[in-house]
Amino acid sequence: MDEDGDDDMHDLESLNYDDLDSVSKLQKTQRYKDIMQKVEDALQKGTDFSNQGSILEEDPEYQLIVDCNALSVDIENEIIIIHNFIRDKYRLKFPELESLVHHPIDYARVVKKIGNEMDLTLVDLEGLLPSAIIMVVSVTASTTSGKPLSEENLEKTVEACDRALTLDAAKKKVLDFVESRMGYIAPNLSAIVGSAVASKLMGTAGGLGALAKMPACNVQLLGAKRKNLAGFSTATSQFRVGYLEQTEVFQSTPPALRTRACRLIAAKSTLAARIDSIRGDTTGKAGRNLLEEIRKKIEKWQEPPPAKLPKPLPVPDSEPKKKRGGRRLRKMKERYAQTDMMKLANRMQFGIPEESSLGDGLGEGYGMLGQAGSGKLRVSAGQSKLAAKVAKKFKEKSYGSSGATSGLTSSLAFTPVQGIELSNPQAQGNPLGGGTQSTYFSETGTFSKIRRTQ
Repeated sequence: MDEDGDDDMHDLESLNYDDLDSVSKLQKTQRYKDIMQKVEDALQKGTDFSNQGSILEEDPEYQLIVDCNALSVDIENEIIIIHNFIRDKYRLKFPELESLVHHPIDYARVVKKIGNEMDLTLVDLEGLLPSAIIMVVSVTASTTSGKPLSEENLEKTVEACDRALTLDAAKKKVLDFVESRMGYIAPNLSAIVGSAVASKLMGTAGGLGALAKMPACNVQLLGAKRKNLAGFSTATSQFRVGYLEQTEVFQSTPPALRTRACRLIAAKSTLAARIDSIRGDTTGKAGRNLLEEIRKKIEKWQEPPPAKLPKPLPVPDSEPKKKRGGRRLRKMKERYAQTDMMKLANRMQFGIPEESSLGDGLGEGYGMLGQAGSGKLRVSAGQSKLAAKVAKKFKEKSYGSSGATSGLTSSLAFTPVQGIELSNPQAQGNPLGGGTQSTYFSETGTFSKIRRTQ
């Protein structure tokens, strides 16, 4: 379908006739005149709901609405043809204008307003274009290479602009008629998006049946225009949004959630259009329910996340556990505990390089093992608490032989710590020593306190 559309646009751009009547023929057709006459009569007569319970396809009011939808599409195509005619004529005067103003009706209004005027400071474009676009157009017009048009070309261009504006007014009148009948033709769709947006959706899609067969992702894009921001930021602009951005629900949604809201509205609008196409609910109650569902979901999106509660401790269980403690469990833990050797290997001393298995810092490092020795790996076996306590206790006592200096005196002593030890039996026999050591200069002697007598 996109390729066919591109081919049609290419054919339209190739039209370059001098006569406007040979290009635009819709306004002179009998079908255009008959439909517009019926629309004007229906708008003056008002709405007739006498055939509300009958089949929708057999209702003449619905047939007129279908014809109006088809005519609105033809009017849109005719406006594009006239727009190409205006561009071809006005390109000699202002070639950059077509890249600045993309919408055909806005382009026709600007061309009609400017005319042959070369100084745009004398032309008031306020109300026709946004202020940012007006500024860009004025700056571009001061450096344009265009030249004024001849009187004949200018007259044809202005006539084409008037015809485009007339067709646009006729299209608005057709859409107003369709909008006034939306409460009867599509009550559920009108309850969600409103009568004006519903008529635009039906007119662009080509009828209620075509809208019902269309997927929701395409309904979201109906009426989307190419936006020209003229170098301004695109951060706040809404892209890929068509007529649905004119709905009340979309406008009341925060900007951060509008993309999600647009997808939701398009999905629910498609469901409502399918209900209306088979006349499933003529009262519009289903559409109101869908609208309420949309609002609840949008409110749910805006709720803050639930506060994180502190995690409570687990409930203590009073049942006896199979795991037991005591000496057996401690012995098992000691068996699988990390040894002192591994603790030293996993530790490094600041400023001192560690030894490794391959040398030069390569291989597996040994940490602090062997740094205090001669370079070999030495593991000092630490005494247990019990052994240290016994050693301290027996160190306070002397386990040497008796003080008798007989021939049976032995220099061997039996101790519970080291087994057999060598000891000096003379050390305990004479604490003051002999010879010169018996004087004041004895190594083991002490000063004596002599009582003073009278």
